[in-house]
Amino acid sequence: MTRRRFIASASASAAAGLTLSLPVAVAEGSTTFPDRTIIIQVPYAAGGGSDTITRLVARKMSENISLPVVIENRAGGGGSIASLAVKVARPDGYTILMGHTGTHVFNPVMFPKDMRYDPINDFSFITPMVRFDTALVVPYDHPAKSVKDLIELSRTKPGGLTFGSSGVGDTAHLIGEMFKARARIATVHVPYRGLAPALTDLIAGRLDFIFSSYLSAGPYLESNNLRAIAWAGEARSPKLPDVPTMAEAGTPGVGIETWFGFMAPKETPPEIIDKLNAEFVRAINSEGVKTFVEARAASIFPLTPAVFAARVASDITRVRQIVQEAKIDTTTSVAP
Repeated sequence: MTRRRFIASASASAAAGLTLSLPVAVAEGSTTFPDRTIIIQVPYAAGGGSDTITRLVARKMSENISLPVVIENRAGGGGSIASLAVKVARPDGYTILMGHTGTHVFNPVMFPKDMRYDPINDFSFITPMVRFDTALVVPYDHPAKSVKDLIELSRTKPGGLTFGSSGVGDTAHLIGEMFKARARIATVHVPYRGLAPALTDLIAGRLDFIFSSYLSAGPYLESNNLRAIAWAGEARSPKLPDVPTMAEAGTPGVGIETWFGFMAPKETPPEIIDKLNAEFVRAINSEGVKTFVEARAASIFPLTPAVFAARVASDITRVRQIVQEAKIDTTTSVAP
């Protein structure tokens, strides 16, 4: 099944199921928000990096407002299942999406014909939560010890270098294609069902490189199973101070900053969005959350709703330009 068909069918299933189970209305006469459980839909399975950080923020927010803030993991469809679930939910502030660059930037650009939701017009933006960049990583004993080495190796390897990702259209895929275009090298993209198996194959030497967040690759870098040869951010990472940026390594313009953030259904009243923004930002700015995030080479990223919405629109424009420049075919993408 193509990824496109999977997204479309999964989204349809989500819409069918959730239309019949919309949250009940706020109790008649209630004038205080919030006054009951808030549910955050996370488009990933439990235990992943984004899930872990979201749970930390939810726990802190729950402590602050003295009400449950519950996580529901609704993985699948490239994040479209959770996104559609929130799109059709009652716009009362009690059903929130943990959206991310994939659900609201990559999917609309890579699979425009299959989108069952508009990334801008179907949501009320609350605030981003965290942002992070990626490292260009290779097996620890790989012959390429620098970006220059990797480019030179590509000239001699039949068929080009192999690089992995967690699926067609994800961060690792798009940055890999940017690298290919800017360095003018031959590469073969190998999509996986998640970054973990891709990193396993990279460690085993079955791939040449991957662009990965420190959140995912950090343990392997610290145990000398993988080596970071460049950082795809504007400045060097404090976690990898000796690793040059892609620009310093001679390939500027390679990298996409990834973010996770909170969104509500469209038509959620502005006063509720403002209240949610205030409470999420208070939780995000707490010392425990900030320390946890920064230890993983990421940073907290609270914004106002208006600025967040503008950031999403800007990212969509930039990724469209990347796809055009890298000549990525968005009509024949298949699921990994």
